[in-house]
Amino acid sequence: MNESQAREDICRVGRSLFERGYVHATAGNISVRLNDSEGGGFLITPTDACLGYLEPARLARLDAQSQQISGDKASKTIALHARIYGAAGHFYPNTRCIIHTHSTHCVALSLRSAVHNEAELLPALTPYFVMKVGHVPLIRYHRPGDPAVAELVADTIARYGQTDTPIRAVMLSRLGPNVWHDTPAAAMATLEELEETARLMCQMSANSEPLTELQINELRQTFGARW
Repeated sequence: MNESQAREDICRVGRSLFERGYVHATAGNISVRLNDSEGGGFLITPTDACLGYLEPARLARLDAQSQQISGDKASKTIALHARIYGAAGHFYPNTRCIIHTHSTHCVALSLRSAVHNEAELLPALTPYFVMKVGHVPLIRYHRPGDPAVAELVADTIARYGQTDTPIRAVMLSRLGPNVWHDTPAAAMATLEELEETARLMCQMSANSEPLTELQINELRQTFGARW
């Protein structure tokens, strides 16, 4: 994925998420870590930009030290994204894209989970959630842009990875999920599976039993699930 393709993919994914209600107004952001052959560094959506109306040429271009080179002013979340790339890269070296949204059902569940002091947003409800998303640690609330969040998220990624359960998502309590993968399309698919599982959880009238350890082991052995 070269820089031109990355710019187009960010705009396409942003428009798709906006049109389907995964983001609203100017909430959310998308970044891509560029290959060294492209000069390294990052592309990220501008601050206060609507993901439904992004323009490829106006995306913020930053160097490897997160200093802006060109484009509109970068989203303040670049500090968090840079830490995620660094931490997740130890377990998923091809991590190239991060998406953050304020997806309704994920945020709703984070409010419920915070009340009960739960460590993760969701149990292992469905096989595709286990296979495509995996564990989603809940990060306690901090104001948007708080630099402490970047350290908390990086530490959480390292902690899960060291137990051989590397993660592809975290949930910022009261704000929304951050998900990462090797392309914008793959990151979007992970986000979609996460939000749809959260929707199921919100719509259930009673708590559902999660998959059993035997069932999860079968997903590990058959599909390589990292749960």
